[in-house]
Amino acid sequence: MKKNLRNLLLIFLGLQGTQVVAQHNYGEALQKSILFYESQQSGVLPDWNRISWRSNAGVNDGQDVGLDLTGGWFDAGDHIKFGFPMAFSVTALNWGFLEYKDGYDAVNQTEHYKRNIKWVTDYFIKCHPSKFEFYAQVSKKGQDHNFWMPAEMIDVHPQYGQRESYKLDVDHPGTEVVCETAAALASASIIFKDSDPTYSATLLQHAKDLYEFGETYKGKYTEEGGIPAVGTYSSGGYEDELSWGALWLYKATGDNTYLQKAEAAYGEPDYLWSFVWDDKRYGNMVLLAQLTGKQQYIDNTERHLQFWIDNGNGITYSPGGQAHLTQWGSLRHSMNAALTALIFSDTVDTPNKQEYHDFAVDQVNYALGDNPNNRSLVTGYGVNPPTKPHHRGQHSSWIRSESIPEESRHTLWGALMGGPGNPDDVFVENRSDFQANEVACDYNACYQGVLARMVMEFGGTALDNFPQEEQANTEFLNETKINSESGRFTELAIWLNNRSAWPARIPGSLTARYFIDITEGINAGYTPSDYEITSRGNGQATGGLQVWNADDNIYFVEVAIDNENMPFPGGQGEHRKEIQVRVSVPNDASDSSWDPTNDYSYENLSNTLIESEKVPIYTDGVLVWGTEPSRSLSVTDFDVLGLQLFPNPAKNVIYISGDLTKIQNSTVVISGITGNIIKSITVSEVATDRISIPTWNLSSGMYFVSLTSNTGAKATTKFMKN
Repeated sequence: MKKNLRNLLLIFLGLQGTQVVAQHNYGEALQKSILFYESQQSGVLPDWNRISWRSNAGVNDGQDVGLDLTGGWFDAGDHIKFGFPMAFSVTALNWGFLEYKDGYDAVNQTEHYKRNIKWVTDYFIKCHPSKFEFYAQVSKKGQDHNFWMPAEMIDVHPQYGQRESYKLDVDHPGTEVVCETAAALASASIIFKDSDPTYSATLLQHAKDLYEFGETYKGKYTEEGGIPAVGTYSSGGYEDELSWGALWLYKATGDNTYLQKAEAAYGEPDYLWSFVWDDKRYGNMVLLAQLTGKQQYIDNTERHLQFWIDNGNGITYSPGGQAHLTQWGSLRHSMNAALTALIFSDTVDTPNKQEYHDFAVDQVNYALGDNPNNRSLVTGYGVNPPTKPHHRGQHSSWIRSESIPEESRHTLWGALMGGPGNPDDVFVENRSDFQANEVACDYNACYQGVLARMVMEFGGTALDNFPQEEQANTEFLNETKINSESGRFTELAIWLNNRSAWPARIPGSLTARYFIDITEGINAGYTPSDYEITSRGNGQATGGLQVWNADDNIYFVEVAIDNENMPFPGGQGEHRKEIQVRVSVPNDASDSSWDPTNDYSYENLSNTLIESEKVPIYTDGVLVWGTEPSRSLSVTDFDVLGLQLFPNPAKNVIYISGDLTKIQNSTVVISGITGNIIKSITVSEVATDRISIPTWNLSSGMYFVSLTSNTGAKATTKFMKN
């Protein structure tokens, strides 16, 4: 009876344990991990990139050497392209994919995965212009790490400069880099062998050539190779990569020569570390145990994994259950050990199969939220996920400061954090603490394979219609103050701010408007043309005093930043530019002809700079921040210009037809019923008898369409959107 009760208790505990595991949606975590890599893309982004706050960056890479070296991944929270850890990330990702492809298939992530891998393997091909040449790095720490700003600004900031490309060749060898890249390309060739055999063959040929390069011309890439990665990804040797690269070439080709090379280069580690970007020995032993079944490699792997699971005599465990190796990127190490434990226990006969399996499950669940803090340690996933990783793009500071703004502006999906710095389960979000809060391509590589394995065992689903486009908050604004004033003028300092982040960018034009009421001037006998407008600074006033609401005598002065002075979100002096503008009546005018207190934009202004929403800002002619005074739009029928607008009511599009030569090179403006500008379209050369304007994204209601002919005649009509 006692034995039966004990068995029932064990079954209950087993089921209870299964329920704990199943509380995580491993499919969602896998989906978001893939999205993390899309956040890291460099170059001209593909149309399938799903990160709405990212845009092109690093588009000039390779120009210094006359090559196109665009593409690949930014390494971590910075914008350097380190070839060594990038190649390791691809190989480790591919290893997990090849072992656990069913997990990707189950949540419909296989094609997403393959195109993300191809993005980087295409880059590696560009980096390999000839058999014994390979570009191992673009940019360096001394250049990049001084610029805490979005990736999109590295091609813009004049102080950042041209990103330098660093090459390995026969006189400057880097065996570990080219052999790791050979492993990445060989493993990718297996993945694409059926779906794209031509591309697979290309990858394999590059892999063979790179391995021959590394084997023939030996040297450490940070020493003999001269690549400036010391202090970030310094080389610890290359014998392990000679074995690792050969193993993947053997798997891709079946050529036994490569297996012989792998065994010849094999070396035992000290068993006190993990499988990481600079130490493939722990991966080599697992692959060799799989491929050869030799007891030496099985015993070596058992010894390695026993270090990770032997609480007390091996790795140090936290009270909450994290296997903690070192303070820098502690979760990365436990995830890498988890992948090797799963692959070994799933493919090699071992008496410790369950023990290794449970170790891996416990470690990934710790990262996903089963820890004393009851919080996820993966960005954008689970309960109370981290929001302040050490990541420039996700933070998106316009002022190059890690502390401004305090909260990050974007969600970074699926990135594994560095994790607790000590084996005490303490994790403090601190953007400046890169040891605990860093995210990186290599951190996610093995973790992603573990997730695929969890999907196979415990299930999970990817989120539908995900990700949704982020909703932008304030990107452009004006800061305004009164410089000086008298009974006949008001002089303003207007600072036009570019804090853009969806994505970070420089608009084609950046303007601000200052609205005034000239009723007192009209009563004194002056006309709008009598007003004097002067400006200085980084732009100028354009167009004189312009009418807004003639019936109420509301006019505005528009100031525009000069193209060569456009602000961009890249620093204290870069993100905003000043224009000073003075509006005045003639010097001989009476005091009664000037009264700024009734001016719409004057409200709350003083000699202290403030954000004034009544001095609105426009990008490319469209209002993006601030408010305009209301106005009633009068309707002058298009018939005056011989034009017609149809259909009315409209649904997805409206057309303007007729003699379009009268409005060539003019602007068509769509406004709401209060006069707020919604969109503007420039009419360039007209090749047909009509122009089309999309309206599918407008809400239902009444709208006005205004335009000005080449002769200055103005016309406005209205339409209904259903």
